[in-house]
This record gives sequence, C-alpha cells and structure tokens, in this order.
Amino acid sequence: MTTIDVPESWGEARSKTVQWFDPKVGLEAAVGKTGLEYLTAMMNGEIPGAPIGGLFNMRPVEVAQGDVVFTCAPDESMYNPIGMVHGGVACTLLDSVAGCAVHTTLPAGVGYSSIEIKLNYLRPIHAHTGEIRAHGWVTKPGRRVAFAEADLRDADGTLLATATSACLIMGG
Repeated sequence: MTTIDVPESWGEARSKTVQWFDPKVGLEAAVGKTGLEYLTAMMNGEIPGAPIGGLFNMRPVEVAQGDVVFTCAPDESMYNPIGMVHGGVACTLLDSVAGCAVHTTLPAGVGYSSIEIKLNYLRPIHAHTGEIRAHGWVTKPGRRVAFAEADLRDADGTLLATATSACLIMGG
C-alpha cells in the first residue's frame, strides 16, 4: 500500500472491508441446477454469492421465474467527484437484476451474458438515501437473445433509475 501525505483539512482516512468467497465454489454448485434453482440457493445462503455482491453491498432478496429483486446499501465509498453515488453502481445493480431475471428462465447448463443495456438516471443517490431495491423482470425470453427490464427504487418506492437489457443465451 502506498502512503501519501495529505492536508489535515481532508480529515481522517476512512476504510471498509470487502469480503467475498471463492467464485469457483458457486460455479461448481451451479452444475446440474436450473438458473432458478441456482439463484434461489444463492439467496438462501446455501452457496456463496458473486464476488461483485460483496463489493457493492448487494444481495438477492426475492427470486422467482423471470423476476428477481436485489437490495443494496450505498455508502460514501461509492461517491463520484460531485458528491453522489456513482452512476456505475446503479448500472451494475440494474444489469445484475436484469441478467439474473433472465437466468431464472434458463435450464441447467445454459448461461447468459449481457449484450446491451440502456439506463435512464432519474434521481441522485446518496449514502443517506438508505437501502435501495433493484427489481428485474423478463419481458421476452428467447433461445438466442432474451430481453428484460429493471428499475431501482428507494425505501419509499421513489423511482431512481430504469433500464432495458438484452442478454445473449449461451450453451445447452
């Protein structure tokens, strides 16, 4: 770790610990499971979540066929230079729930990858916004490409961002 001299006016340095588990464990647990079975096991804590979940404080809280909800507790470590949560956090959450919604529709041995996402940022997100909920749902399943939508809301239900997504279906 490199240490730099900083002015006292910056105050005390802040830190947080990020924890994740070996992603191979989750990948090995996916063998033989449908997407719905895999994500349900993840939500229930039977298998570890994706490492990105630890980085972004996000976790699945609802999983159903073609429909998922993740929560996230943003903090100031996610701020951009203008004093709000970076738009990439909202994008990551929306991409995750849209893709995972598609994943719930897939049989064992079939995967997906996002090939397009379009976002609309509607309101700023701050650390004081509190827990946010990202909801993703499939609008059109497919054998080669599937389509999903997603939205991001605060605890009061205020709409913060929306997304549309396309996912390439692979394998099988």
